[in-house]
Order: sequence, then structure tokens, then C-alpha cells
Amino acid sequence: MPEWLVLTLAMLAACAVVVAITLLRARRAPEDEDPSETPDVIEYMTMWIGVVYAIVLGLAIAGVWEARSVAQDHVQAEAQALHEISERVRVYPAGTRDRIREDVNAYVGHVVTTEWKAMADGDGVTGRGDELLRRVRVDVTDYRPASDFEAQAYQPLLDQLAAADQARNARAESTGATMPGVVWFGLLVGAAITIGMVFALQIRRTARELVLAGLFSALIAFLLFLIWDFDAPYSRGVTASAEPFLRLFPGVTN
Repeated sequence: MPEWLVLTLAMLAACAVVVAITLLRARRAPEDEDPSETPDVIEYMTMWIGVVYAIVLGLAIAGVWEARSVAQDHVQAEAQALHEISERVRVYPAGTRDRIREDVNAYVGHVVTTEWKAMADGDGVTGRGDELLRRVRVDVTDYRPASDFEAQAYQPLLDQLAAADQARNARAESTGATMPGVVWFGLLVGAAITIGMVFALQIRRTARELVLAGLFSALIAFLLFLIWDFDAPYSRGVTASAEPFLRLFPGVTN
């Protein structure tokens, strides 16, 4: 099911539940009930519950967005390090240079096709990717520089290889959800309490109040969906992109 359809259904469901409960409550309310006599303490509590929950939602959205940005930074760092390896080996003999570049391209090709799909499905990085990167490491570390010029390029190549490996490990660690279950529990319970306080204000069945109550519940449903959508940086909604690999290695087919 498309995510936009899931979002639409969630917002409509939230509106429908709030409006239905409001109408049912108004129908069963005593005839002498006066909505204007809501105690001040209830209005005060409702206001502060809304403020606190809005702060929590804002922090959650900022957290998942930052996690998504960090995941994209890992991709950029890995692609840049591999690109540096591919370019810096130009000082090596043709046979060694071509072998390293072929293995780097094979690794990048696997990442942007097979491994990226595996991450999108929630399976994480692949063992084949580890093997291909290990092959690049063997190519670089096992070569013995034959001149001072090659020796000067050797250590920077090792540094770039370590940077690529570190970025890959960071990418592997960020493939899953970033929000702990206890946080989701708090967000959902907080949403129920915040919306529930609307009924404590004894809203009436006027079109204006029903519309406002429905829009309020739909907004909370949208924000919760936004957090869920950003929660997995590689598999939902606005995901981290493999574009850095494709830009630096244009010969690789996605």
C-alpha cells in the first residue's frame, strides 16, 4: 500500500473517531449540561498537556530527521573514500591499478543494486558486500610500493580504505529503526491523552468545533506518521539516497 494512502487513511480515521465520539457523547449528555461551565483547572491542564506533547513531538521529529541526515553522511563518506582510492592508485603499475579499480567498481555496483535493495527491505548490509570490500583491502594492503613515489601514496590509500570501512559499518548500524519502543509507547499514549483532553472541554456539536477537533486529531496523526516515516533512514519515505555512489562512479549501473 502506498505511503500517501496510509497517511490519508490514518488522518481520516483519526478525524472519524474524534467526531464520532463527540457526537455520541453529545447525544448521551444530560439536557441541562452547560459546556461553558468547564472548570478552569481542566482548561489549564489541557493547555499544558498540549504544550508538553508538542515539545515531545518536536524533539522526536528533530531526532529522526537528524538520524536520516547522519545516514546520508555515511553514504557520502563511503562513496568519497572509495572514489579517492580509485583515483589515487593511478601512480601504481597498470596491472595493480586496474585490478583495484575493478574491485572497487564491483563493490560499488553491488552496493547500489543488491545491497541497497536489501537495506530497503530491512535486511541490512550483505555478506557479499563485506567480501567485496575485503577484496579491495587485500588489493591495497598486499601491494609493495616499488618506488618512493608509490610509497608516498600507500599510506593515504590505507587511510581512505579505513574511512570507507568505517563508513560502511556506520551505514550497517543505521539501517534499522532509530526510535526505541519505549519512546513510541510514550508518543502513542501522549497522543491518546492529548486528544482525550479535548472531550474534557465538553465541546459541542457545532460545525466549527467539530472541524477543529477533527483537524487537531488529523494533525497529530500526521506528525506521528512523519516520525514513523523518517524512523528507518534506508527503507521508508524520504530515505537516504545512493546518489553519491552513482555520481562518483557514473559507470556503475543502478
